[in-house]
Amino acid sequence: MKTSKIVYQGNLRTESTHLQSGRAILTDAPIDNNGKGEAFSPTDLLATSLGCCMVTIMGIVAERHALKIEGTSIEITKIMISDPRRVAEIIVEFTMPKNNYSDADKKLLEHAAFTCPVAKSLSQEIKQTVIFNY
Repeated sequence: MKTSKIVYQGNLRTESTHLQSGRAILTDAPIDNNGKGEAFSPTDLLATSLGCCMVTIMGIVAERHALKIEGTSIEITKIMISDPRRVAEIIVEFTMPKNNYSDADKKLLEHAAFTCPVAKSLSQEIKQTVIFNY
């Protein structure tokens, strides 16, 4: 089954539609690469997908172990380099809700984050810096 359909809108913008749900997202080229920066860039989505994937896998593990992670927030920082232009590092900073997690709970959740498919699929040339704030 196909996943998505992408249509180039012109002016360095795309519209991507998730075929199962019909939901759409836009991308723009970033300002530093001739774009307007009015939406996520493709590399922003790459970096953001790492955080989304990590917290999703953490959510699966949390449900299995009756842990509450609702309200977890994540800030993503994408660091680009040139020659060739590419993502060099993604910083994923978690702020966990105040739930008095035990050391074992923290270890379980953090391990889950690092097993997400996006983390495992990214090139090893992309540094993944992950910070957990409890």
